Order: sequence, then structure tokens, then C-alpha cells
Amino acid sequence: MNLRKFAGRRAWLITDGKAGMDAQVIGVAEALRLKYEMKRVAPPWPFKWLAPFGPVAPSEKFARPDSPLFKPNWPEIALATGRQSIPYLRALRKKAGASTFTVILQDPRTGLDSADLIWVPAHDRLRGANVITTLTAPHKFTPSYLARLRQTTPVDIAVLPHPRVAVILGGPNRVYDYTAADIERLTTSLASLVRLKAGFMISASRRTPERLINAVSAVTEGQPRMLYTGVGKNPYELFLAHADWLVVTADSVNMCGEACATGRPVFVFEPTGGSKKFSRFLQGLKDHGAVRELPAKIERLDSWTYQPLDSASVIAAEIARRWQPPTRKPQSRKGVTHIVENGIGG
Repeated sequence: MNLRKFAGRRAWLITDGKAGMDAQVIGVAEALRLKYEMKRVAPPWPFKWLAPFGPVAPSEKFARPDSPLFKPNWPEIALATGRQSIPYLRALRKKAGASTFTVILQDPRTGLDSADLIWVPAHDRLRGANVITTLTAPHKFTPSYLARLRQTTPVDIAVLPHPRVAVILGGPNRVYDYTAADIERLTTSLASLVRLKAGFMISASRRTPERLINAVSAVTEGQPRMLYTGVGKNPYELFLAHADWLVVTADSVNMCGEACATGRPVFVFEPTGGSKKFSRFLQGLKDHGAVRELPAKIERLDSWTYQPLDSASVIAAEIARRWQPPTRKPQSRKGVTHIVENGIGG
């Protein structure tokens, strides 16, 4: 699919400002090589509570020349994700009409007519004529991007011994808890990697509780490592690029998907909790051959290979396939399109 026709086209990326949401729309926009503007929204009460079903607050002056965020000229493409973003995209769709091709990432909960194209992960249930699915969420870690990162190894990583193991830590959420027993299971497994003389690249997220960071720090202390806890520049992308193996906690769909973009073996640690949706997601990664459950004790590091999952490029290709210049009447397409990371399936 030729994406060069999109290079430099104007786009708006509408999110609620959460890092995970930004990463998804930016990943698709960069795959299309769009010239994009971030539109991070924070609707006032009660419009925040009414989203995604309610309107945009009148105080935001949508479509007026004095609107702080949303005024003409309209973009050629708009991508939105997150519940708070949906009223803005629907309002843009109404004002701009066919001049703006609209895309929503994640189920908007407001119906299939909310955008020209809707992407959802395959473990979600939404389907329709304008719905596409992939195993993982989009992000910027395409094979070419990771290859560029691998061209040079930073000194702090170069001094680490092989095998280099990236440990990507999430934290509690509405689905998963981190009990004392969970933390003991994780640190026991990491202790076996210490005995295998692994070099560690450990990254905590904003959700990682201090007790989990402290436990992982204690079990790897004395072993060659890099430990990022939120201070200074985040080396996360370098950890992904230069890891021989990865250990990722199951609580983040984004982090699991980004690890599976590397093509390197990924162990997933699942704390207490879970849901049917997360189970479907993890099973899809297992069926693809990307991930295995983190063993309680690792005697040796077996290797395995799989096709790296690059959903941003696949979604971008589907946008290119469906997009038409505004002067043309959009064509209707029947049936559900299912997308797989290494190709497009009908």
C-alpha cells in the first residue's frame, strides 16, 4: 500500500492527554507521515461526565474563529481516542463533512456512525462495516523505528552482560491487583534470572507502586542493571530495542503490545485478577507465538521467534485503502474487515 500520498497532510489528533492514548494516535499518524497537531481535551463538568454521548461544551466555542482548540481550517484527517475525545470528533464530523476523514481508536460506545473508520483490538466485541481489528494497539515502535534505535547501543546498555532482560513494570488497575504473594512470585522468578547472570533493564510506569519497585530493586541489586523509576529521561524505548528477552506485567495492553513489536521473546507476568477481555488478549499473543507465561523459576532462557506485531502500519494501510479525496463521493463497503498484523484479511 502506497502511503506517500499522505506525507505532510494535515491531521488533528484528539485525546484526553493520557500517555497511552497519545501513543496510539501518534503511532498511526507517524506511520502515515502526517503533519499533525495534538488536541488534548479536558471538558468542563458536566460535559466530562456526559462524554462520550453528550455534546461539546458551549464554552469551548467549537468551530468558531475564537475557539482555542477547534476552529477552521479543518484537517484532512482526524484521529481520536478515549471517551472524552468522542464528542469533539463527532462535532468535527458534523461541521467538516466529507472534507475530513475521521478515525476512532477504541470502541466509542456511540455507534458505528461516529467516524468513517473505527479500530478496536481483536479481543473487543465491536464489529461492523467500518470496523477493523488487530491483535495489539498501535504505537510508534515500528520495525524501522526499532532498527534505527539498534544502530547505536548507548554506553549504559553496552556494558550490561548478555542476556539482557528488560523488565517492564505496570501496576494495579481496575482489573489486576498486586498482592504481597504476587510480588513474591515475580521477584522469585527474577532471582532465577540473577542466577543466570542476566543484565537487567528495569522500567517502572506511573502506576507502579513503590513496594513493587523496591522489591524488584532489592532482588536485582548487585547485578549489572539500569533501573528507571521516573527520574530523568525515560530509556523505555531503548530497553525495548536492545533487550534479548522481555518480562512484562499483564496489566497493560499497551506495554504488552509494544514488547511484542520487538520480535524478541516476551514473558508475561499476570498478577491476581484478570478479566475475560484480558484473557482473550493474552491468548491471542500466545497463539501468535509472541508470549509465554513467566515461569516461577527459570532454569535456562529458551528462545523463540515470531512475526513482530506492527498494528500502526496495518491501520495506516487500511486508512489509505479507504480514504478518498474530498471531491469524491465515499464508497460504501459491506462486511467486516479483520486485520492481522502481517497482512490484511477480509
